Amino acid sequence: MDAGKTEWLASELDAYAHWFVAPNPSSDGRFLTLTLFAESDDTARMARDMTAVFLQGAGAGAVVDDARLVVSELVGNVVNHAVPDRHLSRAGACRRIDVTFKLWPKWLFIGVTDEDSTPPLLPAGEMFSPGLVGELSEAVLPDTGRGLLIVQRLAAAVWWAQEERGGKTVWCRFDLDGGVGDNPH
Repeated sequence: MDAGKTEWLASELDAYAHWFVAPNPSSDGRFLTLTLFAESDDTARMARDMTAVFLQGAGAGAVVDDARLVVSELVGNVVNHAVPDRHLSRAGACRRIDVTFKLWPKWLFIGVTDEDSTPPLLPAGEMFSPGLVGELSEAVLPDTGRGLLIVQRLAAAVWWAQEERGGKTVWCRFDLDGGVGDNPH
């Protein structure tokens, strides 16, 4: 394996190790989990606003706009598509959405958890070549599935994980150039 691939693999393994644990302030990390409900009128707005407040306060202002869009897309997917697993659903109950932020000096991990175990349909690749998209009318472009494509474009990595109690979490990672606090906001 050449040096470039080895360095990339070491970096990915380091990021994974940091994603796997909750940061604490003594390790220059920040952690926040928000609980929202899909049936609230302002769920997506609250998620976007709290994303901005958390990241600005933590010194990660450089990624606020992209992170807000990603959170909006992921929360919107839950609101519009998630159907709770049978054992998690209760008559008259609201659908729970947890938004988790794990912020390290080099990475921001964002996870959106819902009560639906159905795997998300992560886009596999380009549906049309980038040069052709500009020539196509909107009538030819897909009506659904663009949210996760946006998330994939903005984040360094996107994946999902089954939750032990049921449901799933869709995760994404932002690589922070220069680390948190190095970027003015």
